[in-house]
Amino acid sequence: MSAESNKKLVKEYLEAFSAGKFDDVESMMSDDATWWVAGNFPLSGTKSRAEFCEGLRTQLPQLVPGGIRFELGACIAEGDRVAIEVESHGTTATGKTYNNLYHFAIEVRDGKIHRVREYLDTSHADEVLCQP
Repeated sequence: MSAESNKKLVKEYLEAFSAGKFDDVESMMSDDATWWVAGNFPLSGTKSRAEFCEGLRTQLPQLVPGGIRFELGACIAEGDRVAIEVESHGTTATGKTYNNLYHFAIEVRDGKIHRVREYLDTSHADEVLCQP
């Protein structure tokens, strides 16, 4: 796929996530896809496709019942790699505002999302999503 096609796929993928279309999110990922989150807090680390999608369907609704809405920002691509800036918005189950900034480094393989590396304000995510 071209760099432009990869950018389009990444944007569609993140828009599906934002819309809560988790079946679409899963179908856009390669069977051996991974999602890695920076930092050292409960949501950090590497998840397989199955683990990540299970979390979307079970953990996310508990943490942020209305879902997390993404605003997509600047996006660049070279070959099979796409970098995109994103801002999130949501309200937690405890009424806290979740508003984070991200940089996603995404690798596309054979027209599917293959690897996601998520860089974010881990302190904000931990405080708002993981602390009572």
